Amino acid sequence: MNYFERAKYFRTKKRLGQNFLINGEVIQDIIEFADIKTDDTIVEIGPGVGFVTEQLVKYAKKVIAIELDEEAIRELKKLNAPNLEIIHNDVLKTDLSTLTDGEFKVVANIPYYITSPIIAHLLGEIDDLNNKNRNKIKDIILMVQEEVALRMCANENSNGKQYGLLTILSQFWADVSILRLVGRKSFFPAPKVNSALVKLVVRKEPKLKLSDYTHFRKVIKAGFAQRRKNIKNCLLSGGFPKENVTSALEKLGIDPNTRGEKLSIELFGKLSETLGEM
Repeated sequence: MNYFERAKYFRTKKRLGQNFLINGEVIQDIIEFADIKTDDTIVEIGPGVGFVTEQLVKYAKKVIAIELDEEAIRELKKLNAPNLEIIHNDVLKTDLSTLTDGEFKVVANIPYYITSPIIAHLLGEIDDLNNKNRNKIKDIILMVQEEVALRMCANENSNGKQYGLLTILSQFWADVSILRLVGRKSFFPAPKVNSALVKLVVRKEPKLKLSDYTHFRKVIKAGFAQRRKNIKNCLLSGGFPKENVTSALEKLGIDPNTRGEKLSIELFGKLSETLGEM
């Protein structure tokens, strides 16, 4: 199937970040990675002209496609699949929990500039303990920029500046793994960067058991706010009292000159709890 020939007749819109996946092998990999059962409902975010959609409807009980572009919706309607429901809306303004009664899986090829907001919308923030969307999602297959995928899967030992707030946001409510890399020529028009398929298996419980999740969110936000500063100065800049910061770091054996990107999620949790007790 020549996806390129089909895609080039569609007027893509740069403002919407449209880059259509035209690599048939990658499309088939998405279907396999999604591990679709006959009774599964799939919510597809950013289906575009439906190259992935037309495969999803062959395997799932129902596919709910959320698309913002009216022209793309006209193409989706041509699929004429009885198990396809098309929703014309911005996904960030869509309450996914109301789309279906039971749980569902998410497949998404999203504009890269809104990756973080979409992850937050799907999983909830770190202190959102009863997020309606997350409670209904089994797992997520997400196409993102390769650099973003590395950040999502990073840890305190990763190279460069990969480990940060996006890492913790992604991993706090899901087990995250990179499924495969996807070259830029797999899309039309070709983006300037390579991409990656990422899988997020949603957790029923948060990664850490904490007494105050909002306080933890405040601590990590401060910890990564100014990467050039050490953890002590970051926390001071974040409004934490100097005496408490000094005592907490000493109690946990954390060198005050350590940067936040070198503290594991677990150690950030202990730091939050210790500061909270003070």
